[in-house]
Amino acid sequence: MKYIVCEKPGEFLLKEKEAPVRQEGEALLQINKVGICGTDLHAYGGNQAFFTYPRILGHELASQVLEIDDNPQGIKAGDKVVIMPYVSCGTCIACRNGKTNCCTNITVLGVHGDGGMQEQITVPVNILLKANNLSNDEMAIVEPLAIGAHAVRRASIKKGEYVVVVGCGPIGIGIMKLAQIEGAKVIAIDMNEDRLAYAKEKIGVDYVVNAGDNPVAQIEKITHGELATAVFDASGNKYALEAGPSYMAHGGRFVLVGLSKADLTYNHPAVHAKEMTLMCSRNATSEDFEHVISVLDQFPTKSFITHNVPFTEMIAHFDSWLKPETGVIKATVDFKL
Repeated sequence: MKYIVCEKPGEFLLKEKEAPVRQEGEALLQINKVGICGTDLHAYGGNQAFFTYPRILGHELASQVLEIDDNPQGIKAGDKVVIMPYVSCGTCIACRNGKTNCCTNITVLGVHGDGGMQEQITVPVNILLKANNLSNDEMAIVEPLAIGAHAVRRASIKKGEYVVVVGCGPIGIGIMKLAQIEGAKVIAIDMNEDRLAYAKEKIGVDYVVNAGDNPVAQIEKITHGELATAVFDASGNKYALEAGPSYMAHGGRFVLVGLSKADLTYNHPAVHAKEMTLMCSRNATSEDFEHVISVLDQFPTKSFITHNVPFTEMIAHFDSWLKPETGVIKATVDFKL
């Protein structure tokens, strides 16, 4: 079977190998489509933390079952399935407390182990969710939307509250739509006017603010001087992460979804006066995946996926997906030709 491997930063190779053989407790899957995410882009660029090469990337996956034993989920050969790419140990303190998303021994497909940029793959049965009602395009975006769903659930969004989302990339866009579904009034912040226009026109956010145009003053105007009760950072940008509390109302929540490798600095009197709740949001759980699957019909999948190629052409196109001027929001790769 064919697969694509990132041999080292800046180099993909299309290769062939024997098809995998499943073990007990595993399913053999055919990969139909792979979504490209920031992790893949960073791995290719050589700036992904805790990463080793060579590595088969890909953890946003649309797949179909080829072989599987009887299982509690009732999944059978021929079923379409979404893969939760986080393999947790089930025994550590996080897993025992239901937080499998931050398992102390977590292995993420395509990051710590090989992922889905291959025609077939074997995975544990317990990370599969039946998705016969979804298209391949929809299945390939469930994982990034589940990241957003987890962040929104962490923040306990309430109907009618003002929410700021910093960063109009795929994760930020997901947070915006999912916060809207919970009834929030969403303010999108970014530097890219094209991304802001997409958030306004396709996602339907209530307000857009350019980060370079005195965002605090604009948010104060929108919220009648009170600022936002929940702020999400989906940019991972150090400056944006440090600016987040200035958008937040007294008694508000600041949720860090984007990841920066830098140290962050906050003025303690300023955040203490607001009694800021600071929380991080990492990965997602089965509850988040199931929620996304249940509301995916409210998401503009067709406009979200801006670029799609067969796997035989991915290497030639990948460099262009790193460039903002190409207008990429979400790129996907077809493995079933």
